[in-house]
Amino acid sequence: MSLQLDQVARLPDVAVLPHPQGQQQALAILLLALAAVVLLYHATFWSMLELWSRSQTFAHGFLIVPISCWLAWRQRARLAALAPQPSWQGLLLLGALGLAWLLADAANVSVVEQYAATAMLPACVLAILGWPAVRLLAFPLAYLFLAVPFGEVFLDPLIDFTAAFTVTALQWTGVPVFRDGNNFSLPTGNWSVVEACSGLRYLIAALALGALYAHVHCHSTGRRLAVMAAALLVPILANGVRAYLIVMLGHLSGMRLAVGVDHLIYGWLFFGLVVLLLFWLAARWRELPPARAALAPTLSARPGASAAAASRHAVVRASVACLLLAALWPALALASHRDDGAVPPGSPVVLALPDPPAWRRLHDAAPAWQAPYAGTPARFAATYALGDGAPVGLQLHWYARQARDAELLTHQSSPYGARWMALAQRVQDITLAGGALAVRESVLRHGGERLLVWRIYRQGGIVTARPVLVKLLLAQAKLLGRRQDGADILVFAAYDELAPPPRARLHAFLQAALPVIEQRLQELPHGP
Repeated sequence: MSLQLDQVARLPDVAVLPHPQGQQQALAILLLALAAVVLLYHATFWSMLELWSRSQTFAHGFLIVPISCWLAWRQRARLAALAPQPSWQGLLLLGALGLAWLLADAANVSVVEQYAATAMLPACVLAILGWPAVRLLAFPLAYLFLAVPFGEVFLDPLIDFTAAFTVTALQWTGVPVFRDGNNFSLPTGNWSVVEACSGLRYLIAALALGALYAHVHCHSTGRRLAVMAAALLVPILANGVRAYLIVMLGHLSGMRLAVGVDHLIYGWLFFGLVVLLLFWLAARWRELPPARAALAPTLSARPGASAAAASRHAVVRASVACLLLAALWPALALASHRDDGAVPPGSPVVLALPDPPAWRRLHDAAPAWQAPYAGTPARFAATYALGDGAPVGLQLHWYARQARDAELLTHQSSPYGARWMALAQRVQDITLAGGALAVRESVLRHGGERLLVWRIYRQGGIVTARPVLVKLLLAQAKLLGRRQDGADILVFAAYDELAPPPRARLHAFLQAALPVIEQRLQELPHGP
């Protein structure tokens, strides 16, 4: 008897697979939870789909979701062998993402809403199945983030790089060229680098393809990083070459080629060659998959029927907690938006504003510029002069309440109008009688004419030049039921491209006009 006990004691540990039926139930519960999150945040996901459908830059989003599902499906056998390990860290992450979504919804920052809602999907996987499942599905879950329409913030740097690359290449090849911002002139004609020439859509598509290729065909971290670096750098450099070749084609043909529809055709053909080059480079780093050991996870103890039932109960509890957390934030958002219908439609109301001291209003002067605005704010626009000096323009847009597409900061395809193009932008610190003040300075161009614009925002009684602070103040006001009124204040002056910017003139006008504007805005209703 003692010999038998000794032999049993020396037996090796037995690998025990999780209960297959319980694992299938856990996967079914996870899929239901993910579907519930998509349903709860359907407006956010629908906004992503709308951007995919109307923008060629983000049309790749239609492919990202099915590709991510296919990549997850490839791991189904390994996923089915994992025992569910619900994690409270996933619930904490889900709560933090929900709060971020709520703040973004209140401030109408769509891209943050979309990233937060997308990140809730891996958070649910972590909360319900645990870290082993997240590590197994890391790439499919991370690949979903490429479906979020993001990248327009890189438009200006890409446009500047493309213009600088093209001008430098033209100079190296002996072609005389004069550059003015993103516009340049050759003896045969004029060219301009616009959004479609930035190469952003090439870059985003190449990153999506490069990430997929690196995951499927490369298995070491170094080679995957090399493929991703190539997917980042090759499209940027290739877009500069593309712009240079198109300009040279137009220059050498006397502006008969590459100036119409063929301009776009040559661009897409060149992008096809760039993709082939990228895949040729990536193929040189391709690796065979490493040999996988037989999949048999070992459990620390032999689970009985009660343990399996407890595991299913834990999965159910985690999924219910996920649904309650996910449903909390849309309910709070609905409560914060209950008064959005109070934003009045119709024609903008014209504000009355006293003239600043010592400045006379030029009633017959045509405004040098009309700033675009969203919605139907109360407006004021006038042109002033000090004595016989040059004119200064003032525009004011005031919102009693703010809603999506009817607020101070709304994305616009032409933020300065169709006529003017921005040459430079920065935050300028000035000193007034009331103290220091920061203004957003923009230099706009139209032919040989320049326009210096100073812009400040007044959100909830706080004056700032920081758009991020405006959004945070708006979110705080909506969530706490405080005043939402906001004003967009712009002063500007036109000048010749050879003259210095009229900063002293704008400073003198703002010194006199800002107290008058503040007093008038204080008289306007600003209830919660």
